[in-house]
Amino acid sequence: MKKVLEKRKDIAFYLKMFPLVKLHPKAYEKSMTIVCKKSLELLEDNFAGKKLPPPECKTKEIDENLKLGERLGITGTPAIIFPDGSIVPGAMAADALISRIDRKP
Repeated sequence: MKKVLEKRKDIAFYLKMFPLVKLHPKAYEKSMTIVCKKSLELLEDNFAGKKLPPPECKTKEIDENLKLGERLGITGTPAIIFPDGSIVPGAMAADALISRIDRKP
């Protein structure tokens, strides 16, 4: 995402926390912490392996994300949902992602 945003200021990403709790038992709590603080920095800290504080709020957002992912058939992360509703599992290289966004329907 960072590489895409460096190249294109007209592209926006909306991140949804989708913890894979069967693989990562602490992922739900970490997701809650990140959502409660609305912190991209905490998300990056988590990816860097840094310890996160406990969540400071209660929210249904994570549960709603998990339900949405289930309805859409998402089983892993990352998953990219494009404006046309198509879903690509896994990561994409920046240039491929930009090309896909620019593709006309």
